[in-house]
This record gives sequence, structure tokens and C-alpha cells, in this order.
Amino acid sequence: MLTESTEVQVRPGVEGDLEALTDIYNHYVRETPITFDTEVFTPEERRPWLLSHPEDGPYRLMVAVAAESQEILGYATSSPHRAKPAYGTTVETTVYLAPHSPRGGTPSRRGIGTLLYKALFEALSGEDLHRAYAGVAQPNEASTRLHERFGFRYVGTYREVGRKFGRYWDVAWYEKEL
Repeated sequence: MLTESTEVQVRPGVEGDLEALTDIYNHYVRETPITFDTEVFTPEERRPWLLSHPEDGPYRLMVAVAAESQEILGYATSSPHRAKPAYGTTVETTVYLAPHSPRGGTPSRRGIGTLLYKALFEALSGEDLHRAYAGVAQPNEASTRLHERFGFRYVGTYREVGRKFGRYWDVAWYEKEL
């Protein structure tokens, strides 16, 4: 189980992380409305996503790893906001945290999202970017607090925009100047 003294390293995601990253994401697909995907992925199906986040450029993947065990604790990404060229200086960001450690315990999440976003925004600081957006399925107070801590401001809510688990979910949108 992770403790307060567990050292966490944040680094770019690599091919060898694909299975663990897929497992983390699939937890949120199966168990939560945090993502509106409704079917789990195989690592091979997630490979194009991984490859769309190189070590440089505006679309990044940062991974938090327990230094001693190399357990992946979570990840943060910046991805295209929309496919049209005029959106090229805008990214959408997100954070996913591992729900459990491999030893069956629940990891201390305290600070992992903050470490991930700090590293992500530092990596993006030299890129030609103007705005970052984040959609937060409601309710999700922890995600709202994380985004506000990083200077995101609330800009509006898409009401009942996604249907999952037999009900509709709102998504609150936040923006940050880069």
C-alpha cells in the first residue's frame, strides 16, 4: 500500500505503460460516468491513443509512477479539443488515477493529480497553445477542485449530455489560459 513517504515520479508515457494505462481507463469505463465510453478497450485498441501523445508537442501523456515499485498511479493528457484546424492552439486535458494498488489496497490519491497536472502544464509551457479545456462529468467535487486549483474557471454546463448506466449526466466545462 502507498504511504505518505512513497516517492512518486512523473514522466512521459511509453509503450510499456500501455497495459496498465488501459486497465486504469477501463475501470472508469466499467464503474463510473467519468468517461462516456461504455465498452472496455484492449491494449491494442488503445495503442493509437497512446501513439497520439508523443513526448513533445501539444498532445502529451504524463504518467505518475511509484518510484520503488514502478506501479502506475495515474496519468494526465492533453489532447486535441476539436479536429478543425482553427482549434490547433486549444487542448482538452484530463487526469485519471489508478483506483487500486496491485496489492489490493487503495492508493493514497493525495497529490497525485496535482503532480500530474503540474508536470503536464510545465511540459506544455513552451508550446503554441492558447487555451485548455476540461469537461467534468457531474458530480465530481475532487476533479472540480483540482481544475480550479490549476486556474481553470467554470464556463458552463452541458445538461444531460451523456447517457450511461441508465441515466443522463451533466458535464461542467472549465477553461484555462495557457
